[in-house]
Amino acid sequence: MASTSALPDADLFAHPDYPVPGHGKVWFATTRDRARIRFASWRPTVKTVRGTVALVQGRAEFIERYSETVAELRRRGFHVLTFDWRGQGGSQRFVSRERKGHVGWLRHYENDLALAMAQMHEKLPRPYFVLAHSMGAAICLDAARQNALPVSRMVALAPMLGLTITENPKAASRLASLLFWLGFGRAFVPGGGDTAIATKPFDGNRLTGDPDRYARNSALSAAARHLSIGDPTIAWVHTAFALMARLNAPSAARDVRVPTLVIASGQDRVVSTPAIERFAARLKTGQALILPTARHEILMETDAIRDQFWAAFDAFIPGEDAGLVPDPSTLAGEQGERSLMQRLAGGGDDAPAPGGTAALP
Repeated sequence: MASTSALPDADLFAHPDYPVPGHGKVWFATTRDRARIRFASWRPTVKTVRGTVALVQGRAEFIERYSETVAELRRRGFHVLTFDWRGQGGSQRFVSRERKGHVGWLRHYENDLALAMAQMHEKLPRPYFVLAHSMGAAICLDAARQNALPVSRMVALAPMLGLTITENPKAASRLASLLFWLGFGRAFVPGGGDTAIATKPFDGNRLTGDPDRYARNSALSAAARHLSIGDPTIAWVHTAFALMARLNAPSAARDVRVPTLVIASGQDRVVSTPAIERFAARLKTGQALILPTARHEILMETDAIRDQFWAAFDAFIPGEDAGLVPDPSTLAGEQGERSLMQRLAGGGDDAPAPGGTAALP
């Protein structure tokens, strides 16, 4: 049984240039294997409640990075629940050098997600949805195929199904496995260090094409050093490849029963967009949408790309009051609205079959 302890609102880090939304609740809860996980939740800012969205982060992230997204979900009528994975953000670290991005085994992340689902069902109203990014999206997809993701629908952003950040993933996987079993799991990856990826120079970055949001996140990570982390450990890499291998099995996508919209980035240099498309093609209950000009962090991208994302999200994640959905014509005019709606709903002459892929213009 997980234990829970409440903390004051001020536990969220307040950066003067990127404040967190007000009136949030922050608490810690403990997983079945006794890891202390930081949670936060907010109520909607409109009267009609449309349910709850679990906002699930990627590697090296923390709650405060998603303040803009939290505010946007609240304006859509959703309660928001989010949390920090163990080993990052305000959750418990398990290495003495706390800026290492470390996790021991895949089951540890599974325990974190199971606790998050339990907290959401215990504290927040139905219906339940998931909006997950990168590593978090991959973990959620894996949970969904095991019937361990009790939600109505999921949006998976740039899920970690293959890596392009390394030139030879197969060799990297074999090396990580060898070093892990030789006892070097807690060591940084070769050449790794404490510097958070979001604090590196904007030019040539793999995350976003938006210089303002990149600078905002960089300043936040630099100021909140107790929340940010650097490069991963050997054990994290070993775990990541184990997760990707599991999801790339031919039957994995077919076992996902949660209706899922997978949104990938056409300019992603962190995870493999072709691997995402192959996975989506095998889904029985979902399909993929490609944003051609987006880099890896879709929620941190330019306004134009984020408008495309929100149009897709609003079309796929219906709440109890459809009148709260913003006008999808911001995507690409009337033709773009008609095409997107047909694709997501599975209707119309140009709509792909389930498991298909649509690319926005």
